[in-house]
Amino acid sequence: MTTTQVARDAMVPEPLALDVSATASEAGEVLSRDAVRAVLVTEDGRLVGVVTRKTLVREVVAAGREPSAVTLREIAEPPNFTLDAGLGLESAFHFLEEQDLERVPVVEDGRLVGVLSRAVVQRRLAEDEPPEAEPDAGSLVL
Repeated sequence: MTTTQVARDAMVPEPLALDVSATASEAGEVLSRDAVRAVLVTEDGRLVGVVTRKTLVREVVAAGREPSAVTLREIAEPPNFTLDAGLGLESAFHFLEEQDLERVPVVEDGRLVGVLSRAVVQRRLAEDEPPEAEPDAGSLVL
């Protein structure tokens, strides 16, 4: 019996997130890592926003503000997209494809529980496909 996979099954659990009280300096340190494109911002475990390099440049650097004096609460932008942890994996994949997203935060009752990657979902769905049937030996053309 095959059970339907959901976003929770393929997400990276407990993603790196900073509290709203963290500073722009702290977000900048995290964003300086090559693989990190956005910092998820939480308050009491609830996803409240996202900070990107662009956010830091616009809201802090270009505005002449002191990064160590600016909290993420002041500059975090609402996330453009989130997925519910219980959403079916195929639906999640179609959503990621339609929106051309590589990664999206996964929430459950508003709480950040993970991040879903399109590449991981694609792999999981491919693994779930039944293998192609072997051709009948009598139908092979040599």
